[in-house]
Amino acid sequence: MAVTVNLAFALDFTLIKKENNVSDPTLLVVGGIQGDEPGGFNASTILATHYTITKGNVWVVPNLNFYSIVKRSRGPYGDMNRKFATLKKSDPEYKIVQRIKSIITDKQVDLVVNMHDGSGFYREKYIDKLHNPYKWGQSSIIDQATFDFNSPYKDLLKISQYVVKHVNEHLLDKEHRYHTHNTKTREGDVEMAKSLTYFAINNKKPAFGNEATKEFSTPYRVYYHLLALEAYMNYMGIKFSRNFELTPKDIASVINEDYEVTLFEKITIPTKGIRSKLRYFPIDKDRTVYRSKNPLICAIKEGNSYKLHYGNHSITSLSPQFFRYDDSLKKLELLVDGEVKDVPTGSTICVDKYFKVRSKKGFRVNIIGYSNSKKIETDVKIYHNDIPKRFSIDKDGKIFRIEVYRDKKFSGMFLVKFR
Repeated sequence: MAVTVNLAFALDFTLIKKENNVSDPTLLVVGGIQGDEPGGFNASTILATHYTITKGNVWVVPNLNFYSIVKRSRGPYGDMNRKFATLKKSDPEYKIVQRIKSIITDKQVDLVVNMHDGSGFYREKYIDKLHNPYKWGQSSIIDQATFDFNSPYKDLLKISQYVVKHVNEHLLDKEHRYHTHNTKTREGDVEMAKSLTYFAINNKKPAFGNEATKEFSTPYRVYYHLLALEAYMNYMGIKFSRNFELTPKDIASVINEDYEVTLFEKITIPTKGIRSKLRYFPIDKDRTVYRSKNPLICAIKEGNSYKLHYGNHSITSLSPQFFRYDDSLKKLELLVDGEVKDVPTGSTICVDKYFKVRSKKGFRVNIIGYSNSKKIETDVKIYHNDIPKRFSIDKDGKIFRIEVYRDKKFSGMFLVKFR
């Protein structure tokens, strides 16, 4: 499932619904409320993109505070997780907070989990500076032990203990043990009273925080987050499958997949191994749509450039060359290693030895970096060595641009990838 976003709202969060029967239990998972906690927002994203829900329903917001994720900040406008009690309309994050509140209070939502990365290792008694009651890592957070209203999930302590038990049965090291941390918010914890989970509780929604420790690398944090989320789903009777093994190594592979991002329906580029700056990209400044299968990928206009980000990481910067767009080109005919192919606009073509772009009446083809004495770029066999590597869009010098124009308008881009 691709997420399509308007650039003007590129930093609004995404809600992904994985539903079966709406009358079955619905779990809401929120990640990215603080942008310097990649375990939480990567785990939420993997749940949204690599799990199949076969019974029950799971709603995922993987990138709640998207701007803070891009900026690698706890909160450029303050801590969003302290804005759920009162908030002025003048606050830059007011609309985001109001929108997530409406999702939390939706009548279909039965249970809420807010994903965090916390410092150290929570322990009920002081052991040392890293293991003590003032740390938050490796804990299941509840604001109170139980509810006084009717809900199959009103016993928060019991559910938290169930989750903790499940996680502790799959530890990678005995130091990694999870514990339940009851903040007893109603008894006077002023800061926690401003949090997302306490807002949920005050609106009769069972809510939990899940904290993996910041002492771990991101794949290890995600491992423990996913263990906890699977425990919540098991408790609620939500059935699921995933397309990877639940190990830090496999999680790292999922995070580092080569995701594509499509700009304006005409330009598709990979996210892995790309040069940090790509020049003279044909862009129509009046078009503002991009899409990707990964909700942590965004495109932002910054000054005269378009910056692509994947979570906390910058992918590349596009220096635009502005054109009006022509929408008449749907595909292009290429001869690839002797085989004729009709290639849709925006595609990547894999090549072993050579390719040839067939001429198309009314259109001009520009293979970026290629030149010959006849100044013809169609109906000519082109090998890898015919294009200088400095013109590639990737650091390995294997991926090159084919741009097509009609009169003075840009009609589409194709990528050629030499194996």
